Amino acid sequence: MKHASLNVFLESKPLYYKEIDHERVHHAYAMLKPHIKQPRTIHVVGTNGKGSTGRMVAHLAYKSGLKVGHYTSPHIMKFNERIWIDGVDSSDEVLEVAHQRLFEILGKKMSDALSYFEYTTLLVFVVFEHCDLMVLEAGLGGEYDATNVCNKELSIITPIGIDHQAFLGESIEEIAATKIRSIQKQVLLAPQPYDEVVEVAKRIAMEKKAKIFIPPSSSYLIRESTSGIQQKLWIHGSSPRMMEFQAIAKRKGWGGYLIDNAMVALRALDILDIEYTIDDLLSLELFGRFYALTENIRIDVGHNPLAARAIEKALDKEVVLIYNSLDDKDYEEVLRTLKPKVKRVEIIPIHSQRATTLEAIEKALNKVGLEYSYFKGEIDKDENYLVFGSFYVVEAFLKIREKNDRHPRA
Repeated sequence: MKHASLNVFLESKPLYYKEIDHERVHHAYAMLKPHIKQPRTIHVVGTNGKGSTGRMVAHLAYKSGLKVGHYTSPHIMKFNERIWIDGVDSSDEVLEVAHQRLFEILGKKMSDALSYFEYTTLLVFVVFEHCDLMVLEAGLGGEYDATNVCNKELSIITPIGIDHQAFLGESIEEIAATKIRSIQKQVLLAPQPYDEVVEVAKRIAMEKKAKIFIPPSSSYLIRESTSGIQQKLWIHGSSPRMMEFQAIAKRKGWGGYLIDNAMVALRALDILDIEYTIDDLLSLELFGRFYALTENIRIDVGHNPLAARAIEKALDKEVVLIYNSLDDKDYEEVLRTLKPKVKRVEIIPIHSQRATTLEAIEKALNKVGLEYSYFKGEIDKDENYLVFGSFYVVEAFLKIREKNDRHPRA
């Protein structure tokens, strides 16, 4: 029996919930598990850098000859972006076949009860079942996240900061504990901006009898520029490899935080004894992650103060900031952090039930002392631009660009 298409089915589900039954997805996974195989799994948890770190791992492993799936969220333009397999986004056909199979296994009652993210996470297990390696990016949590239902061989903890306090806790220790309690056998800790995260990770790893891998220093994250790369290469000791990595990072135009993420990805592959060629980083595309859309436009889906700190350090020139924010983000602190590199701000409207009001953005800009106007779709070739604030901001900007390209002004 053919059920409603995936697109129609997902459109019937709310994207956000004030309360979630955390046991429900475990019951659903127990129903699905006997019907699928699970590949070796890496679970990526944290506040920032999950998408880029996970994609670096997946890309290098795929280039080495493995069949690899990478699950990330949210998407920018199309749902298929969330489910990447062997170098490309999943096709509509692959997703539809997986959806029909999953719905049949779970049944209508359970399928309807699952949240948007819970259902799509289980869909990923069906799509990736014949892979050699599965890289799962957690949503906003860790311990209670839908991605935490399966066993994993390695957990990567990317930089943790203050975000989603309503769900995760008010203090950095509470937020870190909620995320890190998702670990099992092995955990790789990325360089952390808060020393408290390292202590929480050590304690939880000891409680769970998990092997923990910690970089020699947690203090260099977003405090050093690309010029500090040799000091930061704690992963590979050989000088030729350092020079090779440095050359690649320079050619890619990576800021310090992407260098950190790349080193964590390499370390993860080393831990799992997965062979890779470092030159394959050259063919890696990190769309939306400090991505050079054109010579004078960079787009980044970051949205919180921790991401803003990383971007401010990565920028080597002043920019016009095209910006907006969701209402649960500390947008005043984001703007204050970016201010040293911002000439002026152009506010871009976004369509989301979570978007803050334009009046609130204006108030924050006035308080921080930044000149602003509204984005009218015009790009000055003599200016440099940063599009930043959320996936919604980047999506809105790209749609305006696409519309202008289709209907150029006379």
